[in-house]
Amino acid sequence: MKVKVISVPVLDQEKALQFYTEKLGFIKKIDVPISEDSRWLTVVSKEEPDGPEILLEPAPNHFEPAKTYQKALFDAGIPYTQFNVDNVQHEYDRLVNLGVEFSIIPTEMGTVKFAVFNDTCGNNIQIIEMV
Repeated sequence: MKVKVISVPVLDQEKALQFYTEKLGFIKKIDVPISEDSRWLTVVSKEEPDGPEILLEPAPNHFEPAKTYQKALFDAGIPYTQFNVDNVQHEYDRLVNLGVEFSIIPTEMGTVKFAVFNDTCGNNIQIIEMV
């Protein structure tokens, strides 16, 4: 088995696309309409354009349990997912300069350094560096 697509629930696909490409630096891979208000919309890492895709999933707008789950995670401060980076402090500084809001600043714990930010689409996202 391989991981090809992982879903991240978003409240607004267009806003998510802008955030994930303009702030985080991902690139759009697939954008196909599936209904009047939903798209199969994926982004990938610039470093791995043929790697796993992130599906910016509009499920919270169409399935109430998904919205409830997303909100519960966010309100509890729990990251929905994590992205690995080479240098958490560098990414933190870069993202703060772009206006990204962090709930946890770079913190070292054991063999990792991590930080958590708000993706503006209903999720806390963790970035992590192996130290």
